[in-house]
Amino acid sequence: MKEDYLRFEKEYLMPFAAHSYDTLGRQKPLEPCPLRTEFQRDRDRIVHCKSFRRLKHKTQVFLSPGGDHYRTRLTHTLEVTQIARTISRALLLNEDLTEAIGLGHDLGHTPFGHAGERVLNKMTGHFAHNEQSLRVVEVLEEDGQGLNLTYEVRDGILHHKLDGTPCTLEGKVASFADRIAYLNHDIDDAMRAGILDEEDIPKDINALLGNKKGQKINSFVTDIVEQSYGKPEIRQSPRYARAMTDLRDFMFEKVYVKSAAKTEEERATHMLELLYQYYLVYPMLVPEGYRKNTEDKKVFIADYIAGMSDNYALKMFREHFVPKAWEEN
Repeated sequence: MKEDYLRFEKEYLMPFAAHSYDTLGRQKPLEPCPLRTEFQRDRDRIVHCKSFRRLKHKTQVFLSPGGDHYRTRLTHTLEVTQIARTISRALLLNEDLTEAIGLGHDLGHTPFGHAGERVLNKMTGHFAHNEQSLRVVEVLEEDGQGLNLTYEVRDGILHHKLDGTPCTLEGKVASFADRIAYLNHDIDDAMRAGILDEEDIPKDINALLGNKKGQKINSFVTDIVEQSYGKPEIRQSPRYARAMTDLRDFMFEKVYVKSAAKTEEERATHMLELLYQYYLVYPMLVPEGYRKNTEDKKVFIADYIAGMSDNYALKMFREHFVPKAWEEN
């Protein structure tokens, strides 16, 4: 029963863990669930929302990959969540809170990965996917009502980026898990695509972390647990922090910026720019569900495009820009 789990939180979790019975609350009061804690309830609300389902057709790194095994934004989210849960469980933190943050952290991500994010940032003057993820759960979901999540989950979603300052240790765990996940699964996908070989990875990184994806993930996770256990902070040792930075720099140089994985980004960028400009001219073509949230065209157009899957963006582009065949009566 719920009472048993609340007792578990109080007696077993670290005193500096987030406890669901001490949540700072929701934007709107909500009758407590008889079976689930507040963070468990948030997790379920995220999993059942439309934005979460759309992640399965949003690019992670490889645009329109030919194989079935490349990551999407959804599989990335699941990997982040699992890594975050492992760390939180080992540190006796609130696993439910970490899980909810992990599942919700990329709900506002654009189609076509960070290429889409750059387009909307250019067209609107400011756009960041973490801020959009917060907007999704606070405003856009449930027909403009939002998901009404707890403060701790919303804060973790907003602050999951590298420079974020989440108010809970669970939020910091999710932030680390995001980096651990994408660095390692992007290496895996790049090798599958023939962009990288195992010997391309700097030897000092492999010497510290191991050669295989699972070894690298386990090395990062183990270091964080060893450095953070029993302490009111989440941290890495200097050499693992350095390895993470070096690995990130390596991936930007070899994969994220100049590789064959980016060859389709220019086309995707041009397509999204044209879509944005088209809706500026014809704003009434943006669904009313987006328009009713704000009178600012730039905002509701960005909301609409950011919510699109890759497939839906392509569909809208064809509908607005590709001539249709003339059919006789």
